[in-house]
Amino acid sequence: MGGQQRWALLNRRLLPAVSPLGMALKAEIPYVTAMRIYKEFLFEAAHFLPSAPPGHPNSRIHGHSFRVRVVIDGEPKPDTGLVFHFDDLAAAIAEAHDALDHRLLNEVEGLEMPTLERISMWLWNRLQNRVPGLAEIHVARDSCHEGCIYTGSVEPKRLAAE
Repeated sequence: MGGQQRWALLNRRLLPAVSPLGMALKAEIPYVTAMRIYKEFLFEAAHFLPSAPPGHPNSRIHGHSFRVRVVIDGEPKPDTGLVFHFDDLAAAIAEAHDALDHRLLNEVEGLEMPTLERISMWLWNRLQNRVPGLAEIHVARDSCHEGCIYTGSVEPKRLAAE
């Protein structure tokens, strides 16, 4: 297969392995996988948005039911057939769940302004060193039909099988 015909799948996008001029692109693509697993958890919490204008409903304490999905990319390990054991994922998630569930999020260190975006990043930072292959954090308020998907930094990610 010619250089211009080689393609790699990366985060659901096809990227050429060779530029149209025939020059090799930056080394090997460090992160390619076809397997994605996830685990979800729910938590209930109150918050207010300090940045909301006075009198706005979001400036007052109110509560939500949140749904979180933790997504991992990787390849099944030959000896287990698993990308990442769900029991290990549940254990990694448990600490974060406990820190958020039935709390005033503004009082949680690092969540003084608890938007969906900041909650997503906070969860990423708590899990990234414990969950190899972490690919996405989804945080949703289903009753509001709102959510955020965070994919971390643009640095190369480790596969769960590494």
